[in-house]
Amino acid sequence: MAEITILGSSLSSSLMDILMADGIIPGSEPSYHLCKTIYSFHPLGSKIVDQPIKLAMSQKRKISIPNSPEERVREAFERKWNEINADTYIANTWRLAKIYGASAIVFGAKGVDTKTPIKPEELAKKELYFNALDPLNTAGSLVLNQDPNAPDFQKPTLVTAAGQTYHPSRALVFFNESPLYIEYTNSAYGYTGRSVYQRALFPLKSFVQTLIADDMVARKVGVIVAKMKPAGSIADRAMAVLQGVKRNVVKEAQTNNVINITPEEAIETLNLLNADGALTTARKNILENIAAAVPQPAKLLNSESYAEGFGEGSEDAKEVVRYIDNERLSVEPLYKFFERIVMRLAWTPEFYATVQADMPKYKGMSYNEAFYEWSNSFEATWPSLLVEPESKLVEVEKVKFETLVSALEILLPALDPNNQARAIEFFANNMNESKHLITNPLVLDYDELREYVPPTPEASPDEEPKPGRALSLGR
Repeated sequence: MAEITILGSSLSSSLMDILMADGIIPGSEPSYHLCKTIYSFHPLGSKIVDQPIKLAMSQKRKISIPNSPEERVREAFERKWNEINADTYIANTWRLAKIYGASAIVFGAKGVDTKTPIKPEELAKKELYFNALDPLNTAGSLVLNQDPNAPDFQKPTLVTAAGQTYHPSRALVFFNESPLYIEYTNSAYGYTGRSVYQRALFPLKSFVQTLIADDMVARKVGVIVAKMKPAGSIADRAMAVLQGVKRNVVKEAQTNNVINITPEEAIETLNLLNADGALTTARKNILENIAAAVPQPAKLLNSESYAEGFGEGSEDAKEVVRYIDNERLSVEPLYKFFERIVMRLAWTPEFYATVQADMPKYKGMSYNEAFYEWSNSFEATWPSLLVEPESKLVEVEKVKFETLVSALEILLPALDPNNQARAIEFFANNMNESKHLITNPLVLDYDELREYVPPTPEASPDEEPKPGRALSLGR
């Protein structure tokens, strides 16, 4: 058993006590306590769990709400999203599910029993709080029904924390991977998903062995081997002292010093070339085994540099992007859970009253009609991790702009004034989305544009009149 000794007292390490145990063999399943120890102390524990989460959440989602005063409504949503720290709670819930195999996010309101549902329209009036729960907090409530004929077969129904039950509308259970029939997960205390460490437990133990080997090599790498001619068989005390002096000379020698040795003697360092090759190969294989067991791209785990950056779209980068896209897809239920809450917190009747005051379109529309119109058109998409270079983005926007101009030239002569104004508004909105080719937005008065009649040029006597009426883009 490995121990750390400080001033004569031995202190055991939790990581060493557990991972160096002979009982951990291929196929061993981690317990709740072991999963917590690996995440807290193992050099790869946090990296396996947190790195995909940080990479997936490193970019903000692009939110669009087409059937609304978009910018105003989106800003209200994003402001409230940040106020309640939704991203933090999502990351914590996601993290706990990866560590243990299952987690839950619940929300409560001061003065309201957790068993009682809260009407959606009353959420903004309550003082809400959110908690991310791990399997020890919810022990017993995530066992899941194993009757294949039951409506709730393999489905979480109620979440209980410390004996307190939460209404289903106020909780969401999140699994890492899907549960399997009658497969009990020790780390999650139930028939749930499984920890990311479950398949990788044995190679994680092997990785600790490489740390010990590294420490041994580090202790020996500075050893100096002095091959000195031994004293004769009748060596007296003076000869022994002389041998000691020669060793001290070698020990204290530094750069720019000169020492004398006989031709039969030699001074070398300890040869660790074989150890270096064996350690490097073993560590590389262990890291690849862990990556295959987690599973995630080995590049994320071993921190090797990519052959090319994300922007170049190399095969290594594409593999990571595909992995992160799947991770983002798996966490979508957590985002949906918070979206419906944040919509109610941001788009309140009071907020809608300010919109009605500024926009005549909504004066005859009720709050509920507007709310559901906005929420039904709500879309949130993740940007790609493969970021195109600036020159490529400019080229794409140029092609888009030329396509819009061509479409407008074809449509305008065949449209009436109202639809001409709408077509120009469509053109301007798309052009204003450009962030690289055109930086200043095009702002037009579309009501005035509908009533505008361009002057008719005087036709020459020999010119045939042209059919149709086209609205020019300028006066």
